[in-house]
Amino acid sequence: MTAALAYVALSVTPVAATSYTMVKEYYGSTFFNDWTFYNNYDNLTNGDVTYVSAQQATQYQLAYVDSSTNHAIIKVDNTSTVVYDNKRNSVRIASSDTFAVGSLWAADMYHVPYGCSVWPAWWSQAPVWPQGGEIDTFEGINTNTQNQMSLHTETGCTAIGQNQTSTLVASTNCSYAANEDQGCIVTDPSTSSYGAGFASAGGGTFVTEMASTGISMWFFQRSQIPSSLSGNASTIDTSTFGVPVANWPSTGCNIDQFFQPQNLIFDITLCGDWADGVTWNDTCSGICYNDWVMGNGTDYNDAYFEVGYVRVFSTTGTNTVVTSNTTTSSGSSPTSSSTPGSSGAMGLPHGYVWMSSIAVLLVGLLSSALLTI
Repeated sequence: MTAALAYVALSVTPVAATSYTMVKEYYGSTFFNDWTFYNNYDNLTNGDVTYVSAQQATQYQLAYVDSSTNHAIIKVDNTSTVVYDNKRNSVRIASSDTFAVGSLWAADMYHVPYGCSVWPAWWSQAPVWPQGGEIDTFEGINTNTQNQMSLHTETGCTAIGQNQTSTLVASTNCSYAANEDQGCIVTDPSTSSYGAGFASAGGGTFVTEMASTGISMWFFQRSQIPSSLSGNASTIDTSTFGVPVANWPSTGCNIDQFFQPQNLIFDITLCGDWADGVTWNDTCSGICYNDWVMGNGTDYNDAYFEVGYVRVFSTTGTNTVVTSNTTTSSGSSPTSSSTPGSSGAMGLPHGYVWMSSIAVLLVGLLSSALLTI
């Protein structure tokens, strides 16, 4: 994730157009009805947060729908005083349903989290990682000004012949086993795609297409959102979107092989492996935990998502929704809480590989021991 960007020449020919029909919408008073709250400390990216339950999120006003705008708010606790060796409360939610190849999802946001120590993401992954793949549509740290997009897969998926507008390509090998699992990264050149610049421009819409022909991502500033999205059309055609800002075609990555149905995820962690990594001093000062997480929380007044909607579309004539059979947690009117055990099945996000490697090693050792008995 911290690799230097390479400027490369890429094709910007028109992409193949596909028609999609809306099959799921998260919006308004029921926005949080079909999400599972992680309800555990951040044991995935070593962040200094505790991800709260649905009930706590409602009680502490960390996940709620603003009745004046009908927008969903997902935020870091900015009112409590955190003392040494404690973590600050935050939110991580994953969609109860998963969405298969042939899906497109759009997230309309008015504000995204930013600031020193802040590490937000809007992304997806299959329940089994890395076998089912991971798609990071929106991710950044600290006071960065540009959004980073990436894929993480098993070995064998690479970015070849990308048809996209961005020339900022940091890596092309998507394998979790390569380059410390930085994934195949494309950075949006627009300074309105992340942070304070995103908010001052009125936000915008992130679109992710997971098709057999490739994975593509678009970002539209508020003033440039296509009418099919701004007008709440039930059917959209990607030909109206233009060339994506990032693209990973199937020529180098068999999408049906490397990507299984995806859970959609919002999360905000603090510090952790990336935000408190080697680039910390590039934009921030002091010690990440001591000087930012600790204290009265006013440093996190900008650490929140404001989401107008999330809409999921399936290729017209199909239904790519894989419905969950488990009870989910609701932030707006909670009925039950998720447990660390159940949410642990969601996998390992953002390149956190060593835990899965240890698990594989332990299984191998156990199998060998049983064979010798």
